[in-house]
Amino acid sequence: MDPAQLFRLDGKTALVTGASRGIGEAIARLLAASGAHVILASRKLESLQAVEQSIVAAGGKASSMACHTGKLDQIEALMDGIAGVFGGLDILVNNAATNPHFGDVLSVEEWAWDKTFAVNLKGCFFLSQAAAKLMRAGSGGSIINVASVNGLRPALMQGIYSITKAGLIALTQSFAKELAADGIRVNALLPGLTETRLASALTSNPAVMEAVMPSIPLGRVAQPEEMAPLVLYLASSASSYTTGACFTVDGGMMA
Repeated sequence: MDPAQLFRLDGKTALVTGASRGIGEAIARLLAASGAHVILASRKLESLQAVEQSIVAAGGKASSMACHTGKLDQIEALMDGIAGVFGGLDILVNNAATNPHFGDVLSVEEWAWDKTFAVNLKGCFFLSQAAAKLMRAGSGGSIINVASVNGLRPALMQGIYSITKAGLIALTQSFAKELAADGIRVNALLPGLTETRLASALTSNPAVMEAVMPSIPLGRVAQPEEMAPLVLYLASSASSYTTGACFTVDGGMMA
């Protein structure tokens, strides 16, 4: 294969959830720049429009579709819309996530547990299920889950979030085993500490950063754009023999 084509996604349709900012936005921009028609999904349609317009202005292809990934009726409507407009789906990036409770596990309330699991795990499961059915009807595809290093080593004050990300790693491996025969690969990106709004409770707290930074050999917080290339690899034919794998991109934190 021509090396220049290994990472190209021309003719592919990709859905990226949580694409209005942060890691999801960075992933969407890179996939579009690599030739994919990227479907941007988030709870609020208006939050996606600036990203869509920017991608199109740069010569890429993008469409926006509203979806609260914690609600099954909205997932169903999203996938029906994709099937109707695009006829199928080649790539799914489960990036949408939430972390409403930053605190100790003894103070967690049921609403926080339910919200975190609905978006971080339940939504990813049923989006993957629906996407896999479209991919199976086509020529296969790639599902990439954005988990976290917290799924390997739970972080203090982030108990529920860490539990959901550990579950997402198991989800990745389970789907990979069951869908391989259908030509569908399933892998996960495990970001380390990254400068996003979701992580702002950490990155904006000097005391927390003073405690965390010694655990990062590269000595800095990642930028969202540093997560996107691994997703491009997993979405492309360059990773044709890769499934069930979980890749840390964490500045050496898990070493």
